[in-house]
Amino acid sequence: CAAALEPHTGWDVLDVLGEAVVADRVEVLQPASWAVAVSLAALWQAHGVVPDAVVGHSQGEIAAACVAGALSLEDAARVVALRSQTIAARLAGHGAMASIALPASAVEVMEGVWIAARNGPESTVVAGDPAAVERVLARYEAAGVRVRRIAVDYASHTPHVEAIQDELADVLGGITSSAPSVPWWSTVDSGWVTEPVDDDYWYRNLRQPVAMDTATGELDGSLFIECSAHPVLLPALDQERTVASLRTDDGGWERFLTALAEAWTQGADVDWTTLIEPAQHRVLDLPTYPFDHKRYWLQPAPAGGAGIGHPFLSSAAVLPGSDGVLLTGKLSLATHPWLADHAVQDTVLLPGTAFLELVVRAGDEVGCDTIDELVIETPLVLPVTGAVDLTVTVDQPDTTGHRPVSVHARPEGTDTWTRHVTGTLTTSATDTTPAPNSFPQWPPTGAQPASLDQFYEQLAAAGYTYGPAFQGLRAAWRAGDTIYAEVALPEDRAADVDRFGVHPALLDAALHAGRLDAGDELELPFSWTGVRLHA
Repeated sequence: CAAALEPHTGWDVLDVLGEAVVADRVEVLQPASWAVAVSLAALWQAHGVVPDAVVGHSQGEIAAACVAGALSLEDAARVVALRSQTIAARLAGHGAMASIALPASAVEVMEGVWIAARNGPESTVVAGDPAAVERVLARYEAAGVRVRRIAVDYASHTPHVEAIQDELADVLGGITSSAPSVPWWSTVDSGWVTEPVDDDYWYRNLRQPVAMDTATGELDGSLFIECSAHPVLLPALDQERTVASLRTDDGGWERFLTALAEAWTQGADVDWTTLIEPAQHRVLDLPTYPFDHKRYWLQPAPAGGAGIGHPFLSSAAVLPGSDGVLLTGKLSLATHPWLADHAVQDTVLLPGTAFLELVVRAGDEVGCDTIDELVIETPLVLPVTGAVDLTVTVDQPDTTGHRPVSVHARPEGTDTWTRHVTGTLTTSATDTTPAPNSFPQWPPTGAQPASLDQFYEQLAAAGYTYGPAFQGLRAAWRAGDTIYAEVALPEDRAADVDRFGVHPALLDAALHAGRLDAGDELELPFSWTGVRLHA
């Protein structure tokens, strides 16, 4: 791909991957994206995963045509390079694009805005004049609909493209096409491509709306493998039948091997001999009954030491020159395996309630009983292997008695600290915070039972993958706008519960009650104010 592009671009795609210029300039981004897509498709095929059909989204159709055999590598490189250069010269700076989490039938546009892509029931792309696009987005944001501005300054798949029709005809004249050797579904014409496509197809591909929804309907039930640097299309597809080749900031060999394994478990014919010599392995039949799990390995000691008595923290020290304190600890899925039960979009995150617990414990060290404010600035991703070092820093009080507090973490063995949490602690002058309610009758009088049928299955469909430790919501009732809930930890979590102020999994389960009417939108708590622990 690099060799095919260079005569048209004047630069080597291998030199620009990973550089900021890729994202900043369409005439670099589109050829680089094409090269990644075609190369990933070749990598999959080298490991035995041969496509039964290909689909391309917008410029992704150039890669799809190449993989299908309708365009040679050289002609596909010419199309993507010269067309993106024309976009940069004539269209850039005059448009905007954005995604709205609604089906196209529910999206209302205005003058200067058009539907640019119908991706699926929860994803529609609009494009057009920047000011008009912003007015459309403001209307949907005010209604609570999730929108995402796409980092481009032109309006593909709108009448804006008509300004370069003649120029595209000139630069793309003479492109040679063949009938596809691999079935190719056109998101331009919403049908199978059976004949060679002419030069005008690549203008229409840029001008007409992308009909991705017709492709997913035609191929419903198929296994979709997205060959791109980031799986932007997966939310529009059946999440149980999709595999991402790469992910943002996760594009190495381990990521691709994981993708191969994911595809294999969903029925893809992976040729594992391309990775392991046949003489180095043998195939075993698996038992036809569920595995009986029993651990034989030594369990690592928890991070918390006897001195501070907390499962996450091992020591506390006074900061030199002040009466601030520094608490340190270590987290890993080996020492705290229950944290693996808190995953969001297949990524294990330290729950926000754990950050709250760390700061409450830090407040104990300095005699502060109230968290005025706590904000999670950056989620903490817990690695599958290895540990992360933690620090909780409480600074000296300001003139009003408020103490700044922060939580930092770094991967064990590295020198790069990331600040995840900031906030303030204080000591209440008088105890004005009401104590938790006591109920003479439970459930409360007048409260109506709320159904929890398939509740955690619905959360999983929305992207919350909660394991047993975090499936603590047992029952719920409604009384007007109030939700009453019962939450409990599983019995195997009782061993260290007394070492927490409130066990993070228990408090997290209490927050789940607020999701009973929340729909499918993915939301996580990131800010707290006025927190007191009544234990």
